Amino acid sequence: MTLTERAAAAAELKTTGQCNCTQSVVKVFEDKLPVEGDTLRMLAAGYAAGMGCMESTCGALIGAVMVAGILTDGKATPRISKELLQKFEAKCGATICKDLKGVGTGKPLCPCPECVRNAVLAFGEVFPD
Repeated sequence: MTLTERAAAAAELKTTGQCNCTQSVVKVFEDKLPVEGDTLRMLAAGYAAGMGCMESTCGALIGAVMVAGILTDGKATPRISKELLQKFEAKCGATICKDLKGVGTGKPLCPCPECVRNAVLAFGEVFPD
């Protein structure tokens, strides 16, 4: 599966309500991870709506960082996480869920399915195949 296909599949999972933002991102990388799919789904379950519905860090970004942590065996993950965050913010305009959704301003910066797509694309920029 190409990165573009992964990004589209992740956006579709979110759009259709099959997964939350975090789950959508980790699910499209299942084939690259040494973790069973149901375990990934359960691990990512609490990060909806900006982690615990607190509208803080975007769940899609959290999903990309989770995948990075597994693929790097936790080595240099903070540096990689920073790079993912920067690439995601450049694509979406923010990293905080409520800002992305336009809570308080009424002007969304990036809808959730696009955040999911952009998290996968940012991941691909940091981890090219």
